Amino acid sequence: MKKILYISGSLGLGHIKRDLVIARELHAVRPDVEIYWIAADPAATLIEEAGERLHPEAASYANDNVPAEEAAQDGQLNLLKYLMKASKDWRQNVDTYDRITVGEHFDLVVGDETYELNVGFMKQPTLKKSPYVMIYDFIGLDSMTSNPMEWLGIYMWNRIWSKDFRKGRDAVHDRALFIGEEEDVADKPFGLLLPNRRDWARSMCEFVGYVLPFDPAHMQDRSKLRAQIGYGDGPLIVCSVGGTAIGREMLTLCGQSFAHLKTQLNPVRMVLVCGPRLATEALEIPEGVEIRGYVPDLYLHFAACDLAIVQGGGTTTLELTALKRPFIYFPIEGHFEQAMVAERLERHNAGVRMSLSKTSPKNLADQILATLQTDCTFASIPVDGGRRAAELIAEMM
Repeated sequence: MKKILYISGSLGLGHIKRDLVIARELHAVRPDVEIYWIAADPAATLIEEAGERLHPEAASYANDNVPAEEAAQDGQLNLLKYLMKASKDWRQNVDTYDRITVGEHFDLVVGDETYELNVGFMKQPTLKKSPYVMIYDFIGLDSMTSNPMEWLGIYMWNRIWSKDFRKGRDAVHDRALFIGEEEDVADKPFGLLLPNRRDWARSMCEFVGYVLPFDPAHMQDRSKLRAQIGYGDGPLIVCSVGGTAIGREMLTLCGQSFAHLKTQLNPVRMVLVCGPRLATEALEIPEGVEIRGYVPDLYLHFAACDLAIVQGGGTTTLELTALKRPFIYFPIEGHFEQAMVAERLERHNAGVRMSLSKTSPKNLADQILATLQTDCTFASIPVDGGRRAAELIAEMM
């Protein structure tokens, strides 16, 4: 048997969902492969629920959700504050990786957004003991404020990303996969006198398309889905914040819009999904609004709904785009990656973007009504990225 160490190193649930899809396809392509997973909660829980094998050292892997949630305030995320808080955790993760690979041999290491390993391998090439595949879904960082310290920190990180990785390609990753299309990478420099991001991606990455845990063609019968889940026939609005605790303010806003909405759309059903890290009791919800914690296979609820309200997460908005369901999204303010996702959604002509800090409950209710009356004209997107990624990873064995 061949052994793979698969490290899912990103925030929330979207990335682990796609990693599990890639793993499923990898098992089909290479039945002789054993995968040992490293991830923090809530990803670790999903791995075990999927019947996959967590490595015994997974508990030592730092949870990136914690510094992100500590850096967030009033629905906004300060990038510089997050990076400063996360730096200690990144050192811990490199130490965990080193401890594991000193004691065990792996035929391949796969890392989903494991930037700490990239930097570790660049500084100390002897840390890399096996071929390494890196998975990206964005290229380069952007400063979201006028703070000169943030600008300088982002510039220095982009300089490392754009130059040193190119110089040390063999010492960093042996293969790089990009989840998405070439157009998802901004056609602009990493920074002053630095290379163009899209050119860098073309030279370093292989574009595999998008990875979804379902086939959109099997999700077209909404009446059947509603009966399966237990929803009735009336208008259904599903509001979700994903896998982190950042988003309490958005769900509160959704709940406050319900009274305004009912004056013009009655009956209407609104369901708030808090996810695994936001306690349901943390919300003060008006009468008539339903609230749930973590919902497995949330995409089924998206497929069944008349409209969804979400943050600007890449996976959630891709699922809604592929399902061609109307949705409103609130990118986390200050979160550069969700700003990139918004640009992708504009290219796909998908979703209605709103700003949490500029939206009142009545504004949201009015936009819900307007969106429900608008036909979806979303572009079709490539959704076979799981199989393509698995094939490329298998080639490295």
